[in-house]
Parts: sequence; C-alpha cells; structure tokens
Amino acid sequence: MLENSFHKICRFEDVLHLFKDNQSILFGGFGGIGTPPGLINLILESGIKNLTLIGNDTGFPDIGVGKLVTQRRAKKIIVSHIGSNPNAGLFMNNGELEVEFSPQGTLVERIRAGGMGLGGILTDIGLDADIVRDGKQTIRLGEKNYLVEPALTADIAIVYAEKADPYGNLIFDKSARNTNPLVATAGQITIVEAVQIVPLGALNPEDIIVPGAFVDYIIPSKGVDWKWVWEPKSEID
Repeated sequence: MLENSFHKICRFEDVLHLFKDNQSILFGGFGGIGTPPGLINLILESGIKNLTLIGNDTGFPDIGVGKLVTQRRAKKIIVSHIGSNPNAGLFMNNGELEVEFSPQGTLVERIRAGGMGLGGILTDIGLDADIVRDGKQTIRLGEKNYLVEPALTADIAIVYAEKADPYGNLIFDKSARNTNPLVATAGQITIVEAVQIVPLGALNPEDIIVPGAFVDYIIPSKGVDWKWVWEPKSEID
C-alpha cells in the first residue's frame, strides 16, 4: 500500500507522452510567478502546438507561459489580460492568436466551477462590455440580469507547489500560490512541479491547501535542494 503511494512521484521525461497537439492546458501563475518553469520548458521541448492555454495572463515574453505564446505554440488563450506580453497583443492583432478575455475574478470563479463539477457561474460583471458579453447567454434572476459564464476545465493542469508529499498534498509559497490551488482541481490530468518533496506525515494537515486526491503526478523541480531523497519510479502508466 505504501509503495503504491510513491507512484505519483516521477521525472519530467515520464510525463512527456501526456502532452499532445491541440490540447487545452490550465496553468497556475500570475505574471509568471507560480507558473511551473520546468513543465513550461518540457512543453517547449516537446514541440507540441495549437494549444489552448487557460490562466490569469500571458506572463512576459520570456517568462512563464509567455514562452509558449512567444514561440507561437498557442492557437487560443483564455486570460484576464495580456498587457505584460506584447507578443500576445501582436499575434492577436495579426489574427494568429484567438484571445478570450475574462475579468480576473470571473476567470477564477470559472476555474473553480470547473474543478467542482459545475456547469458555470452567473455574474453581472461585463454585462455592459462588448468584449466580455459577446455571444454569451444572459439570464434574469429576480430583478437582475446576469451573464452565464461557462466553467473552465482542461485536458492537463500544470501546477507549481512549494512542498508536496508522495500522496500529492500541496503547500504553496506566499504569493506564488495565486491560482494554483484552483487550477489543480480543474484538469483531467494534474501535474505538479514541486520545489520540495517531503515524507508522508511531514505536512501539517491544517497547512495543506490542495489535497492529493486532485493530483496525478509529482515532479521535482530542477536545480533545487531536496529535504528528502528517494528513488522515483522510472515508468508510470
């Protein structure tokens, strides 16, 4: 039983086959902070393209998910803003990149809804904004009108955590937590890049932000010191 619990810990190369063209990928991060750097580099190295990327923003041209945008790996992005990455704006204006803007709070709630198995949310944010309202259903509830915002899920969710145990229970580092906990719940497959892997029981249950039930794979981030040394499995299903 204990041996099976270690099955989630693996190497970058072990999850490479999970990434494919035309996938949707949810990513944690805010301006690149909290976006898993090793997994972004793995996606770049894999050569996959025509991705739909879902997250708070497009990072910077060479930081975070911005690397994927800059190298034209995305066909569509669902974000709250793109202002920090001029390449995203350029590609959008050239017709190379489809951009769906969602107000930040609405975007977060759409991801939360996806992770909880809901169909969507109702909000009055954006009712008067063409860029938000375009093509979306409206509904009247009581004395108010609302936009129906569909929930967001993805084929793969990539997450950056400060600490993980072998079950996939996660703790985050201050502001690097940002959207990662919600992103972790909304992927068909959730892959975590962790700065530290700690033994079972080392995490205070009251400190755990994401329970391991949402996590499928845990990968040690490169170039860091580890509190605990183990031999990860070389093959995973």
